[in-house]
Amino acid sequence: MSEEKLSRREMLRNAALGSIGLGLFGTSAVGAEKSERLLESLIVGTPAKGKSMIGVPFEKHETVRFAVIGTGLRGRSLLNQFLNVPGVKVTALCDIVQEKADKAKAMVEKAGQPTPAVYVKGDRGFEELVRRDDIDYVYIATPWEWHVPQQLGAMNAGKHVGSEVPAAYTVEDLWKLVDTSERTRKHCMMLENCCYDYDELLVLNIVRAGLLGELVHGEGAYNHDLRQVLFETKDEGLWRRAHHTLRDSNLYPTHGLGPVANYMNINRGDKFEYMVAMSSGSLGLQEYRKENLAADDPRQKEVYKCGDYNTNLIKTNKGRSILVQHNITSPRPYDRINLIQGTQGVFRDYPSRIYIEKDKAGHQWQPIDAYKEKYEHNLWRTVGEQARKLGGHGGMDYLMSYRLVQCMREGLVPDMDVYDAAAWSVPGPLSEISVAKGSMPVKFPDFTRGLWRQTRTSIP
Repeated sequence: MSEEKLSRREMLRNAALGSIGLGLFGTSAVGAEKSERLLESLIVGTPAKGKSMIGVPFEKHETVRFAVIGTGLRGRSLLNQFLNVPGVKVTALCDIVQEKADKAKAMVEKAGQPTPAVYVKGDRGFEELVRRDDIDYVYIATPWEWHVPQQLGAMNAGKHVGSEVPAAYTVEDLWKLVDTSERTRKHCMMLENCCYDYDELLVLNIVRAGLLGELVHGEGAYNHDLRQVLFETKDEGLWRRAHHTLRDSNLYPTHGLGPVANYMNINRGDKFEYMVAMSSGSLGLQEYRKENLAADDPRQKEVYKCGDYNTNLIKTNKGRSILVQHNITSPRPYDRINLIQGTQGVFRDYPSRIYIEKDKAGHQWQPIDAYKEKYEHNLWRTVGEQARKLGGHGGMDYLMSYRLVQCMREGLVPDMDVYDAAAWSVPGPLSEISVAKGSMPVKFPDFTRGLWRQTRTSIP
């Protein structure tokens, strides 16, 4: 069916007939109609419960008081970055494991800061933490299923909040984040560190300078062999593998999609319109499990729904296309693809290379190095040395942390807002629906409620 003939209602119907929580009404015609109405309500959303958070600056803070919920490997890693950013004070920590909370507390004390309050009070201990009056921003690094209740709890307690990715994995929960952010007037951000990596910011400047011409296509991915991690009996192995038994979808779309969305000014003059998705077979975890776990290990009985490769194609309002992939269960080198194609040239990462037609390079890839002196992003010029010294995924973690604190100290609009968190996360549930119905197209919600048409800047 041509794009012109593919109506919004037909896309909603395609998705509504899927089995992902929308098949609760059965397979009859009446049940399908109820499912369609349910999905349409999720796509359209409810009337706004407050004014938009687009363009809303942080209030100025001479010192930014942070709290951390989730002090495991990722939580402590980013805690280390924040402790090295000028103007940060860590006032409270929360975890369900005393040992992890104690390690984080020791990090704060070693940095020369006062001993933070520590909450180790079970799954709901965060509720007491967010009620404190000495917190400006709550950072969340917990298993995915806890992101939404903890973000909602922080905002309802009057705190700005940011979570690890994805922000949520149901359409309904993403609307809850948007609605609560607007109602409470508190920012809800997804801390997508890949937007701050060296190449992503370099290419963002190249795109803005017009070297690639008009953009027509982008690609991003999270291709990362995590089989060993998924079967560990600690840290992410305790919870992340379980999601492969629950959903056949793109479980982790934002690392590759976020930078491409920035190149294309998504929510800032363009928006995602609809997507299709397909999944390969689920073989990688089964084969790894067979070769590496004992025959009587209870995990041998797990059934994995999520395909090894989940591939999404997104169409934007301006007619651009985006490919997004997820694969963490195959033997392969790490790769986020990070491709952006324009009418006058193309950039592709892993390894980074560029082709610009006017340079007459004879249809040969060229090194990106020649463009670094002119187009290196100011954040990397300013604090790149410190970022590289601290590490954290090559320095992008520090740049992200530094920039967030800078926005809060100077009273600036955040680079990433709740609408970005929602738009970049929603391919997760939408891909599940599309896969279930043989790659039927599924409409994107407009979390901005029409304000995506406003031209504005993401990372300046």
